[in-house]
Amino acid sequence: MYYCATLFIFCCLYRVKGLFENATRNRETAKGLTHMEDHLIIDLFWERSETALTETAFKYGKYCKSVANNILHNDEDVDECVNDAYMSLWNSIPPQKPASLRAYVAKITRNLSLNRYKHKNALKRNSGEMDLIFDELEECIPSMSGTEAECEMKMLTEHISAFIKTLSKEKQIVFVRRYWYSDSIHAISTGLRISESTVKSILFRCREKLKNHLEREGVAI
Repeated sequence: MYYCATLFIFCCLYRVKGLFENATRNRETAKGLTHMEDHLIIDLFWERSETALTETAFKYGKYCKSVANNILHNDEDVDECVNDAYMSLWNSIPPQKPASLRAYVAKITRNLSLNRYKHKNALKRNSGEMDLIFDELEECIPSMSGTEAECEMKMLTEHISAFIKTLSKEKQIVFVRRYWYSDSIHAISTGLRISESTVKSILFRCREKLKNHLEREGVAI
């Protein structure tokens, strides 16, 4: 149940994580890396050209592996999930025509990785960083199952998205890196050049504010 609840917040973070992706793109540009534009790669998918897969792997392969590795921490599982993500792209485009190929392939990779993680860890807890993340979110995200999940997910997503937009840019980045990219506290601390205690404090306050925000909106935690 804690796993299902966490998926709600992943859906919301998928909407706002662009601020972190922009910084990544800027670093790649600074390094002189050049790749085919997304819309051209998507055109290749629509033309059913296998070059689309080659270009996707060249442009986003390292990024997808990073997304999967933060969840799975196993090279074989990571490679399989990334390959499965490419196959899902091939099967879904067309008819899909995503506005951002980067965001679309990241979402597919993350969902596949989470499903594999759930399957491999179904009978055990406290097995890694992901369990810590799940436990943190369990404090402030309601569990839903059955028919109520589908009808209430949209409303909950809107509430969480609205809350995230109220955070400062730094807090958004910390929140997204922890709960979308599954970064460790140490990795966030190093990347933002702030102390680990500061990262923990930001996350704790954000979770408390999110819980209070949802309760004010009538969401039972």
